[in-house]
Amino acid sequence: GINAEYMGVGRARFTSYATLPQEYKAIRDMSRQFAEQELFPIAAEVDVQHKFPAEAVKKLGELGLMGVAVSQEYGGAGMDYLAYAIAMEEISRGCASTGVIMSVNNSLYSTPVDKYATHEQKLQFLTPFASGKQLGCFGLTEPGNGSDAGAANTTARLDGNEWVLNGTKSWITNAHEADVAIVFATTDKSLKHKGISAFLVPTKTPGFSLGNKEDKLGIRGSSTANLIMENCRIPKDYLLGKPGYGFKIAMSTLDAGRIGIAGQALGIAQASLDIAAKYSLERKAFGNTIAKLYAIQLKLSQMASKLEAARLLTWKAAIAKDRGDDFTQAAAMAKLNASEAATFCAHQAIQILGGMGYVSDMPAERYYRDARITEIYEGTSEIQHLVIANNLLKDYGSTNVKVPAAPHSAKARATD
Repeated sequence: GINAEYMGVGRARFTSYATLPQEYKAIRDMSRQFAEQELFPIAAEVDVQHKFPAEAVKKLGELGLMGVAVSQEYGGAGMDYLAYAIAMEEISRGCASTGVIMSVNNSLYSTPVDKYATHEQKLQFLTPFASGKQLGCFGLTEPGNGSDAGAANTTARLDGNEWVLNGTKSWITNAHEADVAIVFATTDKSLKHKGISAFLVPTKTPGFSLGNKEDKLGIRGSSTANLIMENCRIPKDYLLGKPGYGFKIAMSTLDAGRIGIAGQALGIAQASLDIAAKYSLERKAFGNTIAKLYAIQLKLSQMASKLEAARLLTWKAAIAKDRGDDFTQAAAMAKLNASEAATFCAHQAIQILGGMGYVSDMPAERYYRDARITEIYEGTSEIQHLVIANNLLKDYGSTNVKVPAAPHSAKARATD
Protein backbone atom coordinates (compact mmCIF):
# COMPACT_ATOMS: atom_id res chain seq x y z
CA GLY A 1 0.00 0.00 0.00
CA ILE A 2 0.88 3.68 0.02
CA ASN A 3 3.31 4.83 2.70
CA ALA A 4 1.38 6.59 5.48
CA GLU A 5 3.75 9.55 5.18
CA TYR A 6 1.95 10.52 1.99
CA MET A 7 -1.59 9.95 3.28
CA GLY A 8 -4.06 12.23 5.05
CA VAL A 9 -3.90 15.90 5.90
CA GLY A 10 -0.12 16.14 5.66
CA ARG A 11 -0.05 15.11 2.01
CA ALA A 12 2.20 17.21 -0.20
CA ARG A 13 0.78 18.92 -3.25
CA PHE A 14 2.13 17.08 -6.26
CA THR A 15 2.36 19.05 -9.50
CA SER A 16 4.23 16.70 -11.82
CA TYR A 17 5.24 13.07 -12.19
CA ALA A 18 8.73 14.07 -11.03
CA THR A 19 7.38 15.24 -7.63
CA LEU A 20 5.33 12.09 -6.96
CA PRO A 21 6.49 9.78 -4.16
CA GLN A 22 8.06 6.53 -5.31
CA GLU A 23 4.92 4.47 -4.70
CA TYR A 24 2.98 6.46 -7.28
CA LYS A 25 5.83 6.40 -9.77
CA ALA A 26 5.92 2.62 -9.37
CA ILE A 27 2.23 2.16 -10.16
CA ARG A 28 2.55 4.53 -13.10
CA ASP A 29 5.55 2.63 -14.49
CA MET A 30 3.85 -0.73 -13.96
CA SER A 31 0.61 0.45 -15.62
CA ARG A 32 2.45 2.07 -18.53
CA GLN A 33 4.54 -1.03 -19.15
CA PHE A 34 1.40 -3.20 -19.09
CA ALA A 35 -0.40 -0.85 -21.49
CA GLU A 36 2.46 -0.77 -23.99
CA GLN A 37 3.17 -4.51 -23.87
CA GLU A 38 -0.34 -5.94 -23.48
CA LEU A 39 -2.82 -3.32 -24.70
CA PHE A 40 -1.12 -1.55 -27.61
CA PRO A 41 -1.05 -4.79 -29.66
CA ILE A 42 -4.75 -5.64 -29.09
CA ALA A 43 -6.49 -2.26 -28.94
CA ALA A 44 -7.36 -2.07 -32.64
CA GLU A 45 -8.71 -5.64 -32.68
CA VAL A 46 -10.74 -5.01 -29.54
CA ASP A 47 -12.30 -1.97 -31.23
CA VAL A 48 -12.97 -3.45 -34.67
CA GLN A 49 -14.34 -6.76 -33.38
CA HIS A 50 -16.22 -5.27 -30.39
CA LYS A 51 -14.21 -7.82 -28.41
CA PHE A 52 -14.15 -7.96 -24.62
CA PRO A 53 -10.44 -8.02 -23.63
CA ALA A 54 -10.87 -10.94 -21.20
CA GLU A 55 -7.21 -11.92 -20.91
CA ALA A 56 -6.09 -8.32 -20.33
CA VAL A 57 -8.76 -7.82 -17.65
CA LYS A 58 -7.64 -11.01 -15.90
CA LYS A 59 -4.04 -9.74 -15.88
CA LEU A 60 -5.19 -6.37 -14.52
CA GLY A 61 -6.72 -8.26 -11.61
CA GLU A 62 -3.45 -10.09 -10.98
CA LEU A 63 -1.66 -6.72 -10.88
CA GLY A 64 -4.14 -5.36 -8.31
CA LEU A 65 -5.62 -2.84 -10.75
CA MET A 66 -9.23 -4.05 -10.55
CA GLY A 67 -9.46 -2.92 -6.92
CA VAL A 68 -6.77 -0.28 -6.56
CA ALA A 69 -8.28 1.57 -3.57
CA VAL A 70 -9.80 -1.49 -1.86
CA SER A 71 -7.99 -2.76 1.22
CA GLN A 72 -5.87 -5.89 0.90
CA GLU A 73 -8.18 -7.55 3.46
CA TYR A 74 -10.85 -7.63 0.76
CA GLY A 75 -8.66 -8.52 -2.20
CA GLY A 76 -7.62 -5.05 -3.34
CA ALA A 77 -4.26 -3.34 -3.72
CA GLY A 78 -4.69 -1.23 -0.58
CA MET A 79 -3.69 1.98 -2.36
CA ASP A 80 -5.68 5.19 -2.84
CA TYR A 81 -7.56 7.25 -5.44
CA LEU A 82 -4.51 9.19 -6.61
CA ALA A 83 -2.87 5.87 -7.45
CA TYR A 84 -6.11 4.80 -9.13
CA ALA A 85 -6.31 7.98 -11.25
CA ILE A 86 -2.69 7.56 -12.36
CA ALA A 87 -3.24 3.89 -13.26
CA MET A 88 -6.49 4.69 -15.08
CA GLU A 89 -4.70 7.21 -17.31
CA GLU A 90 -1.96 4.77 -18.27
CA ILE A 91 -4.31 1.84 -18.96
CA SER A 92 -6.65 4.05 -21.01
CA ARG A 93 -3.71 5.41 -22.98
CA GLY A 94 -3.23 1.82 -24.09
CA CYS A 95 -6.90 0.94 -24.67
CA ALA A 96 -9.86 3.08 -23.64
CA SER A 97 -12.21 0.08 -23.70
CA THR A 98 -10.07 -1.73 -21.15
CA GLY A 99 -9.92 1.51 -19.19
CA VAL A 100 -13.68 1.83 -18.80
CA ILE A 101 -14.03 -1.84 -17.82
CA MET A 102 -11.43 -1.23 -15.11
CA SER A 103 -13.09 2.05 -14.08
CA VAL A 104 -16.57 0.60 -13.60
CA ASN A 105 -15.28 -2.31 -11.50
CA ASN A 106 -13.13 0.01 -9.37
CA SER A 107 -15.21 3.09 -8.75
CA LEU A 108 -18.82 2.29 -9.65
CA TYR A 109 -18.91 -1.19 -8.17
CA SER A 110 -16.10 -1.77 -5.65
CA THR A 111 -16.14 1.69 -4.05
CA PRO A 112 -19.81 1.65 -2.90
CA VAL A 113 -19.59 -2.00 -1.81
CA ASP A 114 -16.44 -1.19 0.18
CA LYS A 115 -18.11 1.84 1.78
CA TYR A 116 -21.63 0.58 2.51
CA ALA A 117 -21.57 -3.23 2.67
CA THR A 118 -21.37 -5.34 5.82
CA HIS A 119 -18.33 -7.53 6.45
CA GLU A 120 -20.25 -10.62 5.35
CA GLN A 121 -21.41 -8.87 2.16
CA LYS A 122 -17.86 -7.77 1.41
CA LEU A 123 -16.55 -11.33 1.60
CA GLN A 124 -19.10 -12.37 -1.03
CA PHE A 125 -19.51 -9.24 -3.13
CA LEU A 126 -16.17 -7.40 -2.86
CA THR A 127 -13.20 -9.75 -2.44
CA PRO A 128 -13.69 -11.67 -5.73
CA PHE A 129 -14.28 -8.39 -7.59
CA ALA A 130 -11.41 -6.32 -6.18
CA SER A 131 -9.08 -9.23 -6.96
CA GLY A 132 -10.33 -9.35 -10.57
CA LYS A 133 -11.79 -12.85 -10.39
CA GLN A 134 -15.30 -11.49 -11.00
CA LEU A 135 -16.67 -8.31 -12.57
CA GLY A 136 -19.29 -5.83 -11.37
CA CYS A 137 -21.57 -3.26 -12.96
CA PHE A 138 -23.68 -0.33 -11.81
CA GLY A 139 -27.39 -0.07 -12.65
CA LEU A 140 -28.65 3.47 -12.12
CA THR A 141 -29.79 4.95 -15.46
CA GLU A 142 -33.19 3.98 -16.84
CA PRO A 143 -34.64 4.36 -20.36
CA GLY A 144 -36.69 7.41 -19.41
CA ASN A 145 -34.67 9.24 -16.78
CA GLY A 146 -31.23 9.92 -18.30
CA SER A 147 -29.52 12.49 -16.07
CA ASP A 148 -32.45 12.54 -13.60
CA ALA A 149 -31.01 9.98 -11.20
CA GLY A 150 -33.79 10.49 -8.64
CA ALA A 151 -36.52 9.23 -10.99
CA ALA A 152 -36.21 5.48 -10.49
CA ASN A 153 -39.12 3.53 -11.99
CA THR A 154 -37.52 0.20 -11.12
CA THR A 155 -39.22 -1.08 -7.96
CA ALA A 156 -38.24 -3.39 -5.12
CA ARG A 157 -40.91 -4.94 -2.88
CA LEU A 158 -40.18 -6.92 0.26
CA ASP A 159 -41.94 -10.29 0.21
CA GLY A 160 -41.08 -12.29 3.32
CA ASN A 161 -37.31 -12.77 3.31
CA GLU A 162 -36.87 -11.71 -0.32
CA TRP A 163 -36.82 -8.52 -2.32
CA VAL A 164 -38.74 -8.69 -5.60
CA LEU A 165 -37.31 -6.37 -8.28
CA ASN A 166 -39.06 -5.21 -11.44
CA GLY A 167 -37.78 -2.72 -14.01
CA THR A 168 -35.14 -1.95 -16.63
CA LYS A 169 -31.76 -0.25 -16.39
CA SER A 170 -30.16 1.15 -19.54
CA TRP A 171 -26.68 2.01 -20.88
CA ILE A 172 -25.02 -0.32 -18.37
CA THR A 173 -21.27 -0.80 -18.95
CA ASN A 174 -19.96 -4.36 -18.36
CA ALA A 175 -23.56 -5.66 -18.56
CA HIS A 176 -22.81 -8.87 -20.47
CA GLU A 177 -19.68 -9.79 -18.49
CA ALA A 178 -20.74 -8.74 -14.98
CA ASP A 179 -21.36 -11.32 -12.26
CA VAL A 180 -23.19 -8.88 -9.96
CA ALA A 181 -24.99 -5.59 -10.58
CA ILE A 182 -25.63 -2.82 -8.07
CA VAL A 183 -29.27 -1.95 -8.85
CA PHE A 184 -31.10 1.14 -7.61
CA ALA A 185 -34.82 0.66 -7.10
CA THR A 186 -37.71 2.52 -5.46
CA THR A 187 -38.82 0.92 -2.20
CA ASP A 188 -41.16 3.76 -1.14
CA LYS A 189 -42.52 5.96 -3.93
CA SER A 190 -44.05 8.47 -1.50
CA LEU A 191 -40.56 9.49 -0.34
CA LYS A 192 -39.36 10.25 -3.92
CA HIS A 193 -35.53 10.13 -4.06
CA LYS A 194 -35.37 9.29 -0.34
CA GLY A 195 -37.37 6.16 -1.11
CA ILE A 196 -34.66 4.67 -3.39
CA SER A 197 -32.56 1.75 -2.12
CA ALA A 198 -29.53 -0.08 -3.52
CA PHE A 199 -29.31 -3.84 -4.04
CA LEU A 200 -26.65 -6.40 -4.91
CA VAL A 201 -28.14 -8.52 -7.69
CA PRO A 202 -26.27 -11.56 -9.06
CA THR A 203 -26.79 -11.58 -12.82
CA LYS A 204 -27.60 -15.31 -12.84
CA THR A 205 -30.65 -14.74 -10.61
CA PRO A 206 -33.91 -16.07 -12.13
CA GLY A 207 -35.91 -13.17 -13.55
CA PHE A 208 -32.74 -11.21 -14.44
CA SER A 209 -31.92 -10.89 -18.14
CA LEU A 210 -29.88 -8.73 -20.51
CA GLY A 211 -30.79 -6.68 -23.56
CA ASN A 212 -28.79 -6.74 -26.79
CA LYS A 213 -25.35 -5.18 -26.83
CA GLU A 214 -25.43 -1.60 -28.09
CA ASP A 215 -23.52 -0.87 -31.31
CA LYS A 216 -21.47 2.09 -30.11
CA LEU A 217 -19.35 4.82 -31.69
CA GLY A 218 -16.41 4.11 -29.41
CA ILE A 219 -15.18 2.10 -26.39
CA ARG A 220 -16.46 -0.88 -28.35
CA GLY A 221 -14.60 -3.55 -26.38
CA SER A 222 -16.86 -2.95 -23.38
CA SER A 223 -20.42 -4.25 -23.53
CA THR A 224 -23.28 -1.78 -22.99
CA ALA A 225 -26.80 -3.14 -22.58
CA ASN A 226 -30.05 -3.06 -20.61
CA LEU A 227 -30.51 -4.94 -17.35
CA ILE A 228 -34.04 -6.34 -17.24
CA MET A 229 -35.67 -7.53 -14.02
CA GLU A 230 -38.98 -9.36 -14.09
CA ASN A 231 -40.02 -10.57 -10.65
CA CYS A 232 -36.33 -10.99 -9.87
CA ARG A 233 -36.05 -12.33 -6.30
CA ILE A 234 -32.97 -11.79 -4.16
CA PRO A 235 -32.39 -12.52 -0.44
CA LYS A 236 -33.38 -9.78 2.02
CA ASP A 237 -29.75 -9.34 3.10
CA TYR A 238 -28.64 -8.37 -0.42
CA LEU A 239 -29.75 -4.80 0.37
CA LEU A 240 -26.68 -2.50 0.18
CA GLY A 241 -26.66 0.03 3.01
CA LYS A 242 -29.93 0.99 4.70
CA PRO A 243 -33.39 1.26 3.07
CA GLY A 244 -33.71 4.69 1.45
CA TYR A 245 -29.93 5.16 1.17
CA GLY A 246 -29.89 4.47 -2.56
CA PHE A 247 -29.79 8.03 -3.84
CA LYS A 248 -27.06 8.95 -1.36
CA ILE A 249 -25.04 5.89 -2.40
CA ALA A 250 -25.52 6.71 -6.11
CA MET A 251 -24.43 10.35 -5.78
CA SER A 252 -21.33 9.60 -3.69
CA THR A 253 -20.42 6.79 -6.09
CA LEU A 254 -20.71 9.07 -9.13
CA ASP A 255 -18.47 11.64 -7.45
CA ALA A 256 -15.76 8.99 -7.11
CA GLY A 257 -16.50 7.58 -10.56
CA ARG A 258 -15.85 10.96 -12.15
CA ILE A 259 -12.24 10.76 -10.97
CA GLY A 260 -11.92 7.44 -12.79
CA ILE A 261 -13.47 8.77 -16.00
CA ALA A 262 -11.23 11.84 -15.78
CA GLY A 263 -8.31 9.40 -15.67
CA GLN A 264 -9.67 7.57 -18.70
CA ALA A 265 -10.05 10.85 -20.59
CA LEU A 266 -6.48 11.87 -19.70
CA GLY A 267 -5.23 8.61 -21.18
CA ILE A 268 -7.04 9.25 -24.46
CA ALA A 269 -5.77 12.84 -24.51
CA GLN A 270 -2.18 11.73 -23.83
CA ALA A 271 -2.35 9.06 -26.53
CA SER A 272 -3.64 11.69 -28.98
CA LEU A 273 -0.83 14.11 -28.10
CA ASP A 274 1.77 11.32 -28.36
CA ILE A 275 0.79 10.32 -31.88
CA ALA A 276 0.35 13.91 -33.08
CA ALA A 277 3.72 15.10 -31.79
CA LYS A 278 5.59 12.04 -33.07
CA TYR A 279 3.93 12.29 -36.49
CA SER A 280 4.75 16.01 -36.76
CA LEU A 281 8.43 15.24 -36.26
CA GLU A 282 8.42 12.62 -39.04
CA ARG A 283 6.04 14.03 -41.67
CA LYS A 284 7.71 16.34 -44.18
CA ALA A 285 6.06 19.07 -46.22
CA PHE A 286 7.38 22.23 -47.86
CA GLY A 287 10.93 20.96 -47.45
CA ASN A 288 10.83 20.38 -43.70
CA THR A 289 9.01 18.48 -40.97
CA ILE A 290 5.56 19.87 -40.24
CA ALA A 291 6.67 20.31 -36.59
CA LYS A 292 8.45 23.45 -37.82
CA LEU A 293 5.13 25.02 -38.89
CA TYR A 294 3.59 27.50 -36.47
CA ALA A 295 0.09 26.16 -37.14
CA ILE A 296 1.17 22.70 -35.93
CA GLN A 297 3.09 24.09 -32.95
CA LEU A 298 0.00 26.06 -31.90
CA LYS A 299 -2.12 22.89 -31.91
CA LEU A 300 0.46 20.92 -29.93
CA SER A 301 0.82 23.73 -27.41
CA GLN A 302 -2.94 23.90 -26.86
CA MET A 303 -3.19 20.13 -26.55
CA ALA A 304 -0.39 19.91 -23.99
CA SER A 305 -1.73 22.84 -21.94
CA LYS A 306 -5.30 21.50 -21.74
CA LEU A 307 -4.01 18.03 -20.88
CA GLU A 308 -1.72 19.23 -18.11
CA ALA A 309 -4.40 21.47 -16.57
CA ALA A 310 -6.91 18.61 -16.59
CA ARG A 311 -4.37 16.22 -15.06
CA LEU A 312 -3.72 18.58 -12.15
CA LEU A 313 -7.47 19.00 -11.56
CA THR A 314 -7.81 15.22 -11.53
CA TRP A 315 -4.99 14.76 -9.06
CA LYS A 316 -6.50 17.52 -6.89
CA ALA A 317 -9.86 15.71 -6.82
CA ALA A 318 -8.22 12.37 -6.02
CA ILE A 319 -6.13 13.88 -3.21
CA ALA A 320 -9.24 15.59 -1.76
CA LYS A 321 -11.06 12.24 -1.70
CA ASP A 322 -8.08 10.49 -0.13
CA ARG A 323 -7.90 13.16 2.59
CA GLY A 324 -11.59 12.78 3.40
CA ASP A 325 -12.44 16.29 2.16
CA ASP A 326 -15.60 17.18 0.23
CA PHE A 327 -14.54 16.46 -3.35
CA THR A 328 -17.83 16.75 -5.27
CA GLN A 329 -16.93 20.02 -6.98
CA ALA A 330 -13.32 19.01 -7.59
CA ALA A 331 -14.40 15.72 -9.20
CA ALA A 332 -16.87 17.53 -11.45
CA MET A 333 -14.19 20.02 -12.53
CA ALA A 334 -11.75 17.18 -13.19
CA LYS A 335 -14.22 15.17 -15.23
CA LEU A 336 -15.43 18.21 -17.18
CA ASN A 337 -11.97 19.45 -18.10
CA ALA A 338 -10.41 16.05 -18.73
CA SER A 339 -13.24 14.94 -21.03
CA GLU A 340 -13.12 18.19 -22.97
CA ALA A 341 -9.32 17.88 -23.19
CA ALA A 342 -9.74 14.35 -24.58
CA THR A 343 -12.16 15.40 -27.33
CA PHE A 344 -10.05 18.47 -28.14
CA CYS A 345 -6.76 16.55 -28.30
CA ALA A 346 -8.27 13.74 -30.38
CA HIS A 347 -9.77 16.27 -32.80
CA GLN A 348 -6.47 18.11 -33.18
CA ALA A 349 -4.53 14.86 -33.59
CA ILE A 350 -6.64 13.98 -36.62
CA GLN A 351 -6.09 17.47 -38.02
CA ILE A 352 -2.31 17.16 -37.62
CA LEU A 353 -2.26 13.70 -39.21
CA GLY A 354 -4.54 14.85 -42.02
CA GLY A 355 -5.72 11.96 -44.18
CA MET A 356 -3.76 9.48 -42.07
CA GLY A 357 -5.77 10.56 -39.08
CA TYR A 358 -9.02 9.69 -40.78
CA VAL A 359 -8.23 6.07 -41.60
CA SER A 360 -7.88 3.09 -39.29
CA ASP A 361 -4.24 2.51 -40.27
CA MET A 362 -3.45 4.91 -37.42
CA PRO A 363 -5.20 4.97 -34.01
CA ALA A 364 -6.09 8.68 -34.08
CA GLU A 365 -9.60 8.04 -35.41
CA ARG A 366 -10.18 5.49 -32.61
CA TYR A 367 -9.07 8.03 -30.01
CA TYR A 368 -11.54 10.49 -31.54
CA ARG A 369 -14.41 8.01 -31.27
CA ASP A 370 -13.42 6.81 -27.79
CA ALA A 371 -13.07 10.35 -26.43
CA ARG A 372 -16.61 11.42 -27.21
CA ILE A 373 -18.30 9.28 -24.55
CA THR A 374 -16.25 10.85 -21.74
CA GLU A 375 -18.38 14.00 -22.03
CA ILE A 376 -21.57 11.95 -21.66
CA TYR A 377 -21.37 9.09 -19.17
CA GLU A 378 -21.15 9.43 -15.40
CA GLY A 379 -22.76 12.84 -15.77
CA THR A 380 -22.79 14.89 -18.96
CA SER A 381 -20.71 18.04 -19.26
CA GLU A 382 -23.91 20.01 -18.71
CA ILE A 383 -24.51 18.18 -15.42
CA GLN A 384 -20.91 18.87 -14.38
CA HIS A 385 -21.49 22.59 -14.93
CA LEU A 386 -24.60 22.39 -12.71
CA VAL A 387 -22.67 20.58 -9.98
CA ILE A 388 -19.81 23.09 -10.11
CA ALA A 389 -22.10 26.16 -10.14
CA ASN A 390 -24.35 24.86 -7.35
CA ASN A 391 -21.37 24.16 -5.10
CA LEU A 392 -19.80 27.50 -6.00
CA LEU A 393 -22.96 29.47 -5.21
CA LYS A 394 -23.49 27.54 -1.97
CA ASP A 395 -19.97 28.54 -0.89
CA TYR A 396 -20.54 32.19 -1.78
CA GLY A 397 -23.89 32.16 0.02
CA SER A 398 -22.42 30.80 3.24
CA THR A 399 -19.30 32.97 3.44
CA ASN A 400 -18.87 36.71 3.75
CA VAL A 401 -16.74 37.38 0.67
CA LYS A 402 -15.87 41.05 0.47
CA VAL A 403 -16.05 42.85 -2.88
CA PRO A 404 -15.35 46.52 -3.67
CA ALA A 405 -18.23 48.79 -2.70
CA ALA A 406 -20.26 50.03 -5.64
CA PRO A 407 -20.23 53.82 -6.30
CA HIS A 408 -23.43 55.71 -5.38
CA SER A 409 -24.35 56.11 -9.09
CA ALA A 410 -24.15 52.34 -9.65
CA LYS A 411 -26.36 51.69 -6.61
CA ALA A 412 -28.92 54.12 -7.91
CA ARG A 413 -28.98 52.44 -11.32
CA ALA A 414 -29.37 49.01 -9.70
CA THR A 415 -32.57 50.15 -7.94
CA ASP A 416 -34.12 51.88 -10.97
